[in-house]
Amino acid sequence: MQSLSWYVNRLAHMSGAELAHRLRSALHVAGDWLGPGQHAPAPSASPNKRERRFIHVPTELDPAPYVEQAERLLAGRHTVFHLEDCELGNPPDWNRDPLTGRLAPLRPARTLDHRDARRVGNIKYLWEPNRHLHLVALAQAYALSGDLRFSHAVRQHVESWIEQCPVGRGPNWASSLELGIRLINWSVAWQLLGGERAGLLAGSDGRQFRVRWLRSVYRHVESINANLSQFSSANNHLIGEAAGIFIAAVTWPNWPRMREWGARARAILEREIIVQNAPDGGNREQAIAYQQFVLDFLLLAGLAARAAGEDFTPFYWERVEHMIQFLASLMDVAGHVPMIGDADDGFVVQFARGPDFNPYRSLIASGALLFGRPDFALKARELDAKSRWLQSDAETRFQTLLTRAPARFEPTRSFTQSGYYLLGRDFESPNEIRMLVDAGALGYLSIAAHGHADALGVLLNAGGREVLVDPGTYSYHTEPDWRHYFRGTSAHNCAVIDREDQSVQSGNFMWSKHARASCHEFVRTRGHQDFAGEHDGYKRLRDPVMHTRSVTFDEASGSFEITDTFECVGEHRVSRRWHFAESLEVTAGAGDFSTDAGRYRVRLAPLEPLTEARLIRGGTPAQGGWVSRSFGRKEPSATLDWISEIRGTTTLRTRIECVRRD
Repeated sequence: MQSLSWYVNRLAHMSGAELAHRLRSALHVAGDWLGPGQHAPAPSASPNKRERRFIHVPTELDPAPYVEQAERLLAGRHTVFHLEDCELGNPPDWNRDPLTGRLAPLRPARTLDHRDARRVGNIKYLWEPNRHLHLVALAQAYALSGDLRFSHAVRQHVESWIEQCPVGRGPNWASSLELGIRLINWSVAWQLLGGERAGLLAGSDGRQFRVRWLRSVYRHVESINANLSQFSSANNHLIGEAAGIFIAAVTWPNWPRMREWGARARAILEREIIVQNAPDGGNREQAIAYQQFVLDFLLLAGLAARAAGEDFTPFYWERVEHMIQFLASLMDVAGHVPMIGDADDGFVVQFARGPDFNPYRSLIASGALLFGRPDFALKARELDAKSRWLQSDAETRFQTLLTRAPARFEPTRSFTQSGYYLLGRDFESPNEIRMLVDAGALGYLSIAAHGHADALGVLLNAGGREVLVDPGTYSYHTEPDWRHYFRGTSAHNCAVIDREDQSVQSGNFMWSKHARASCHEFVRTRGHQDFAGEHDGYKRLRDPVMHTRSVTFDEASGSFEITDTFECVGEHRVSRRWHFAESLEVTAGAGDFSTDAGRYRVRLAPLEPLTEARLIRGGTPAQGGWVSRSFGRKEPSATLDWISEIRGTTTLRTRIECVRRD
């Protein structure tokens, strides 16, 4: 259970309007959602002469991998985050957490605390199979092979889910976002199975199943519409919920009320794409994985609108294009994207699987087709399977774009609204050196749910290898010490003062005090690039400290000089942290530390004497030395901790050299 202080903090961050909304929602629960016996109105036949399909079956794809995946699912074997070949059964036990084995109660969903691990287990692991991403895998195998076992499995899973998860009860009705994602996967599976003309809907028995399925669709949309995320919680959840409603309304316009809900959801998407994403393309949650997540919602909703002949406005698509440009610019020559902010391995739909699938490259490839961008095609390099399922005649159009591509993709170097600045040279070549500086906000709105305390942090890639990294996320609702560490300042390439975070954590997804960062200067002169910025996170200390960081890059030598200035009066302990990719070994030299990163040898040296220097690997949450590449999994990595005891305003400098090894 959450502590009383958590609830007090949460209430303190709510406006009067939000409190009123939540009270109305609670009354709605008490008065309308307690009984599972309510029924949605029977669906009419679709009012459209043609079905609105936005999914395409790429017949050129090899069915074998899809069939192999579907066979695993028929055997009851699923992958849930780091749990591979997890035995969920066929059909699964939908209310059981596969990580802990705990069975969640079927009490009214809006009165169930899904954060209480004693009642529901780890809710992230319970919810993941209930998103029904695997139904798309079964439907893909059916569409490519024609094997009826796979379509029958879809029906079995949908029917068992409806039976095990009565309307409004249990953990699978507790989050409107989860309902939205499930609706999108139902829509994709529905289309791949043949829509209204699907064989599994034929005959008396099939027609009865159709009614049961569509009635559940109706109740999903009704529930989301009554419980939309709003106010300080109106982040990616609101976009996902609106996308789920809109796609359901396009796929199943079988009720007048559904079409009304779809129109409202469309208006929300048109508004939130502008509100939640900066004009320069950065998502305001300051979490790169969530930018990918949100882009999928926006992309799928946009394709659904086009299939319905009711396209979104040019402003909508312009913001989508800018968001893809942002990701393409942050991606290094080898396809690495920084793990800034929270990440939970969440996908809206999984059209492609496997270790070689890069969701960011996929979005760039889809952007190339959507916007006719040859430079996006060049950055993506090749057309992925996901883009083939989403767009018709994709291969021909993509190859045509490649013939018109420039010599190199030109990354955007300055994202002034989002607060990211890129220094380096030889971009998009084997000799690429790039350093990203973060001078952005903590996160979105008052709780900044998915932001990390990483103001003025730096990330370094050299020759397509990650060198200085953001260590990731690891956990959400469980293991609070690790949750606190991975989102704290000491887990980033920042300066930590007096062992305090720049911003103050007050819950797993809340911050009570936000550090405010800004960029003073970002210029490129002959042979040099310069960044200068500051943050005020430590002005809350008894002896206030203002932290200014400047970064100068010498293009000829491939070296960076980082200058940290701490304006204060009294004594403080300053810890400069440097987190290396887990594949790198760091060795101590005479006054420096170095690592071999493929084409480059990278050397870090403090330019003033240190009080203490520590090299940590695989320590406690208070020490660090970890990288988390996927949810629930962490690996030991090298972390340098340079400690300096200062008194009064002090400047500390760091030199980072990238030297070619050949």
